[in-house]
Amino acid sequence: MSKKRSGQDQLRTKAETQLVRNPEKGGTLRPVEEILHELQVYQVELEMQNEELRQAQIELEQSRDRYIDLYDFAPVGYLTLTNESLVAEVNLIGAALFGIERKKLLLRHFTHFVAEEDISRWDRFFVSVLQHDERQICELVLKHSNGQNFHAHLDCLHIKAGNGGHSVRIAFNDISEQKHAEEALRIAAIAFESQEGIMVTDANGVIQRVNNAFTRLTGYRAEEAVGKTPALLSSGRHDKDFYQCMWTTLNEQSYWQGEIWNKRKNGKIYADWLTITAVTASDGHITHYVGTFSDITSNPESSAEIHRLAYYDLLTQLPNRRMLLDRLRQVLAASNRSKHYGALLFLDLDNFKNLNDTRGHYVGDLLLVEIAHRLNANVREGDTVTRLGGDEFVLMLENLSDNIQEAAIQAGLIGEKIREAVAGPFVAQGLELWTTASIGVSLFYGHEASIDELLKYSDFAMYHAKKEGRNNVRFFDPEMQATLVERSALESDLRHALGRKQLRLYYQIQVDSKRRAIGAEALLRWVHPERGLILPEQFIPLAEKTGLIVPIGLWVLQTACAQLRVWADNPATSNLQLSLNASALELRQPDFVEQVQQAISTTGINPALLKIELTESLLVDNLSDTVAKMNALKALGISFSMDDFGTAYSSLAYLKQLPLDQLKIDQSFIRDLNDNSSNAALVQAIILMGRTFGLNVIAEGVEVETQLDFLNLHGCHAYQGYLFSRPLPQEEFEKFIAQV
Repeated sequence: MSKKRSGQDQLRTKAETQLVRNPEKGGTLRPVEEILHELQVYQVELEMQNEELRQAQIELEQSRDRYIDLYDFAPVGYLTLTNESLVAEVNLIGAALFGIERKKLLLRHFTHFVAEEDISRWDRFFVSVLQHDERQICELVLKHSNGQNFHAHLDCLHIKAGNGGHSVRIAFNDISEQKHAEEALRIAAIAFESQEGIMVTDANGVIQRVNNAFTRLTGYRAEEAVGKTPALLSSGRHDKDFYQCMWTTLNEQSYWQGEIWNKRKNGKIYADWLTITAVTASDGHITHYVGTFSDITSNPESSAEIHRLAYYDLLTQLPNRRMLLDRLRQVLAASNRSKHYGALLFLDLDNFKNLNDTRGHYVGDLLLVEIAHRLNANVREGDTVTRLGGDEFVLMLENLSDNIQEAAIQAGLIGEKIREAVAGPFVAQGLELWTTASIGVSLFYGHEASIDELLKYSDFAMYHAKKEGRNNVRFFDPEMQATLVERSALESDLRHALGRKQLRLYYQIQVDSKRRAIGAEALLRWVHPERGLILPEQFIPLAEKTGLIVPIGLWVLQTACAQLRVWADNPATSNLQLSLNASALELRQPDFVEQVQQAISTTGINPALLKIELTESLLVDNLSDTVAKMNALKALGISFSMDDFGTAYSSLAYLKQLPLDQLKIDQSFIRDLNDNSSNAALVQAIILMGRTFGLNVIAEGVEVETQLDFLNLHGCHAYQGYLFSRPLPQEEFEKFIAQV
């Protein structure tokens, strides 16, 4: 009471002080005036109390908003269950983990989201949580709305309410990747203890670990080998050139395989078949080497020869079918890890039987040896050339692009290079002879197809090449073959598009919540004299692949700035902000900032009316350089938008580092907004994220009123899409803007 009374006394004193500053005229107060004075003091006191209450209410609301943001965007899902296991509360991340809109989760029984095999275990665990007050954890298999299951870690706490009610609060997260990693480690541990000797060294060649088979084969215990180098096993039979060649191959190809003579602890010399593989980090530098070896000694010389006969073709010294199958298993596993495509090229010489019949088998063998040399000379390091038998060869290409169309192009180019190399003349016994090859190509990606299927596909494509006249390269997938033909023609035309003035800028309006025009996006179009209007998705990837995107991007920048200068004289367009897309290759150019400065200086435009859109994936590569260039342009007044936000990394760390002004919600989220609860939750999250970081948010691909209503409801700032206008040529756009 004393504290409360003290606070009231302070308010009263302040109120009296405020009245004293404006004293009544006339001297001594009469009784009525004293009462009036007292009432005035109370009035001022109440006003002060009301102001303090208003400030407290504002602080309370701000605190509540911060709590809601932290709750919804915590890195884990949060759930509150009633004592009947009904969902009472859930945050946005929790709803996203289930792939269900938050409101549709409420009051549903939690067992609906538990995999069938874990339901009984969950029921027992939930009862245990309600019976105890301490925190309890468990792991469950939960169900996503798309039908896929995921492993989850649940951290549960029993909560007793003041009214006698009971509930359970749960923090949970997806641990599927951790589970898969643990499984991979278990498999690796089993594989490590195989019958082959295994030795792991660091990047400097110092032994870190060996398996039991290593001890059995060499006689050295693990504690005797760890900390030493493989020189521990040196037999002295190989000179410096042998080891220098081995390390050169390892450094260039990250792989070496061959026969080597080693010495056991007891001094006995023996022959090993050794395979060394370099282990690389994500940035490409080597962290470890793994060596696997087996004893081929019995009779060293004969065993080594048997091994060569088993894995190599006697005539050409190329790996044979058996070696191909072994290498292909390794490459498929590597492709599965790296997510890059590979390819098999099945090559068959045209009319080889006729040459054998007319010139004799000896000449035919000379030709096969020469073909083997030409194949090895025209593939990349790390690719494998094998002879299956007769006049059939198979080439295995590793580590192509992670994009299927680009991988098809790469394989096709190598195939054409091989075809041309084979078609050249060769001389045997004073005769100039000619031959050609039909080549079939099949792409592979991880374990999507079996080894037998891949060989069958490439073999089928090879016969298709023969059927079409021989001396051809054909893909198993007809669509890929069409892609190569189309790509070649399109690239030829694209190289002339700028010079022939076939490129155009179209403009698509951007509006605010009241549908007022606030800007436009400049979209590139190619008006081809024969193909008609070509959309950017058909030629921009090709322009980026060939480097043509750099001069094209400069043309777009200069044309857009010139257009802004023209618009400055038109009241209907003078305040429009124009957005341009910048590619990764453009941004990597050392003079990119200078090019933008030059375009602005030449046209004299207001830099604040120019906005550059960058994609998330572009930002991953050399982030520091990107930030430096963005800051330099930002200093000029140019603004930046992150295009297609949410489709790539969406890292909060990037948002903190980048001088962005806007997030652009990708149209793929807007397209299914009304039918996909996960998309709806993500769109809400992006809008809230933009608000949290002080960024404007624009949604592209808005096509119907219901999408606009949803976005308006959740506070999106701007919109772009066919609901307002399709992309228009310059003149049509200016007429449209005048009407708007």
